[in-house]
Amino acid sequence: MTPDYDSQRGVDSDARRGVAWESGGVTVYLDHAAATPLRPEARDAWLVATETLGNPSSIHGAGQAARRLLEDARERLAAVIDCDPIEVVLTSGGTEAINLALKGSWWARPSGRNVIVLPDGEHHATMDAVEWLRSAEGAAVRAVPLTPTGEITPNAFAAALGPDVVLATALAANNEVGTVNDVAALAAAAVSADVPLHVDAVAAFGHEPVSFASLRGVGGTGLVAMSLSAHKIGGPVSAGALIVSRTARMSALLHGGAAQRDLRAGTQDVPAASAFAAAAEATARDRAAEEVRVRGLRDRLVAGLRSAVPESRLLGDPDRRLSGNVHALFPNAPGESLLYLLDHAGIAVSTGSACTAGIAEASHVVRAMGFSESEARSVLRFSLGRTSTAADVDALLAAVGDAYGRASARRS
Repeated sequence: MTPDYDSQRGVDSDARRGVAWESGGVTVYLDHAAATPLRPEARDAWLVATETLGNPSSIHGAGQAARRLLEDARERLAAVIDCDPIEVVLTSGGTEAINLALKGSWWARPSGRNVIVLPDGEHHATMDAVEWLRSAEGAAVRAVPLTPTGEITPNAFAAALGPDVVLATALAANNEVGTVNDVAALAAAAVSADVPLHVDAVAAFGHEPVSFASLRGVGGTGLVAMSLSAHKIGGPVSAGALIVSRTARMSALLHGGAAQRDLRAGTQDVPAASAFAAAAEATARDRAAEEVRVRGLRDRLVAGLRSAVPESRLLGDPDRRLSGNVHALFPNAPGESLLYLLDHAGIAVSTGSACTAGIAEASHVVRAMGFSESEARSVLRFSLGRTSTAADVDALLAAVGDAYGRASARRS
């Protein structure tokens, strides 16, 4: 049966109702950077794949039928990402992919190297994995500062590289403030310094062009690994991938079988892989048009904030940023208070990465950009996506002024 279609909003209205139901009655969802609704194509692919019985590692007919579905999904993902299918290592999500890249590279390091280059403001999955390597494995950590707009500059990144570096890592786009980095320049710096590079593309994938082949390093240096997550692009939760160059030096994080180039043991989730591939293909198909549409909504939101809350300030690069990201500072108003007030009004936003949800802490990204701890506690991230509409933006703008007045009055 064809789902009914809301021509004004331009989205599947069944999907809209699903968002409201799952988010506890929220009518305006502006937290797509945390998780975006499952695409119909991904849902359908998952359901079809669940009808195929068999472990893809089995050699009987049922197992080989599952294997064909799995490898078809891998090939389709590789086509979207512009890499070789064998380079796609399927994982349980972006966090596992990042941990495999960092810990796997550390464990396979050549002698004489003990430094990990870690820019300030990385995602907590990266920061926490590196901190574990520092405390448990004795890794030395070399920081790279951010600019006041949240950028990792190629010059600062290159200055941190050297013959003692095991691995460098960097965000393709900052998941909080939305600033897009010059990944090509970062990859070139890593090649020049003979250093392997991991790029966290979880926030950028589906919003910025991604071509692993065009950035892939040479002989195990430069870009050797790129982490991705399915639920950021309308795929299922707990599905992701690490793109691993054929020349990368990397050890497995999980052991128990020889699957996926000996890099990831365990029975592979065929339905999740099929759904991930379907979401990736649909997102790639729609990306250019969606970027224009969502950027228009973003600009409408930014202009409206200036009017509704003149004291507010847009953070991140004003131009080189993810199309659906608006990250704003609200002076003298705790971000968590603003979040709760807007949530009470039926509007879902965030104070930063969803991975720190439930923990009231200052944004480490905003602090790395040079702001005070008080300012870093007074920010909100509004993130737009496929189901976002002008009506959503207008609903936020109608509520945010009152929320700001109440939150700032409480602090004073």
